[in-house]
Amino acid sequence: MFRRLLDAPYVLLTLVPLFWAGNIVLGRHVAGQVPPVALAWFRWVLAFLILLPFTYKALREDWPLIRRHFGLLTLIAFTGISAYNTIFYWGLQFTPALNGLLMQSTGPLLIALWAFLLLGDRLSAGQAIGISLSLVGVVIIICRGDLAVLTTIGFNIGDIALFSAMVLYGLYSALLGRRPPLSRLGFLAFSIGWGAVLLTPAFIWERFSGPPLSFNLLTLVSMAYVAVFASVLAYLFFNRGVDLIGPNRAAPFFHLMPLFGSVLAILFLGETPHLYHAAGYALVLCGVATATFFGKKKAAPEKV
Repeated sequence: MFRRLLDAPYVLLTLVPLFWAGNIVLGRHVAGQVPPVALAWFRWVLAFLILLPFTYKALREDWPLIRRHFGLLTLIAFTGISAYNTIFYWGLQFTPALNGLLMQSTGPLLIALWAFLLLGDRLSAGQAIGISLSLVGVVIIICRGDLAVLTTIGFNIGDIALFSAMVLYGLYSALLGRRPPLSRLGFLAFSIGWGAVLLTPAFIWERFSGPPLSFNLLTLVSMAYVAVFASVLAYLFFNRGVDLIGPNRAAPFFHLMPLFGSVLAILFLGETPHLYHAAGYALVLCGVATATFFGKKKAAPEKV
């Protein structure tokens, strides 16, 4: 059944923003208890330890390819694992959630830009229309149906950090189209493990000079969630989805994150649903469907 799931790109790419939306909800609860670098470092170390029993054979078999393409794989690990998450966690300390969601909505556009620069991939008319529709839906949800809210938003160093993080993730997403033919599990394990190693100097620096780290039931459960769902499964599903349909057609699924985030807030944080939620959801779903089904299909053979 899991193998069948890995051949269903639209299901995979729908689950990814759901897992990441849960990560944002949990992140709000632990923001004052787990510093940003520590949260990112524990996330990836735990994820690698979870993966290792299932991937050590793949890593051993893929080692010649890893050595041959070490530079490219290091860039992929640094942009998508080490830098993106850490910078985003850091930026959320200085900016409200509204600004963070607006920055997240730039993901599809940045992925499309990097895909054009690195791969020569051009947006089709359907993809451009779909990204635009879903972006409008995101803005409606974020602004709660009142576009005048956009005029009251102030930008600070946190917003610059969030946008920089999205630029890096757009680069990571485009680089996936050029990754060497490692096995799926070998590539994921190496990216996460090497990304954690690259992050270690920053983690050590933060432990000596940054705020204290608190361990309690909430932080431990949160770390377990971000390691399993927001890291191992989300990155496995996202990488596989990009393999199957390409970065441009996968990008609009980013816009499902505010949709899922607001649903989770309604279910678990007691927020009240409004008409603007329905309007925003409809536009997001229409945009994702348009961009997905009216683009060129891109499938890549892969060693299992």
